[in-house]
Amino acid sequence: MRQANILIVDDQFGIRILLTEVLQKEGYETFQAANGVQALDIAKNHRIDLVLLDMKIPGMDGIEILKRLKEIKPDIRVIIMTAYGELDMIQEAKDLGALTHFAKPFDINDIRQAAKKYLPMKADEAQ
Repeated sequence: MRQANILIVDDQFGIRILLTEVLQKEGYETFQAANGVQALDIAKNHRIDLVLLDMKIPGMDGIEILKRLKEIKPDIRVIIMTAYGELDMIQEAKDLGALTHFAKPFDINDIRQAAKKYLPMKADEAQ
């Protein structure tokens, strides 16, 4: 039994801080990445159970990050966040294995509930 680890990938500092504070209060260990390169580096070097992934990130967009995360760890759980109502991008992300999506601005309680739904407090999966 161990704490579940959540990676927050968003280029907006305020969103990363908000999500970090809320999820740590729920008992999760959190990691933050401001871009795709950082996100992939963290995913390679740490056991990540869930990724909260913004779709619009300068440099490497969310779809590309999602594809690369799945190459690193095919069973990684990913929830996407987007401020844009691009249904094709949301559908592509789901086709690539994203669990669900949240439109920004999101209700922080919805994110908290999604973390509980997709990640038990203690992740006891052998990896």
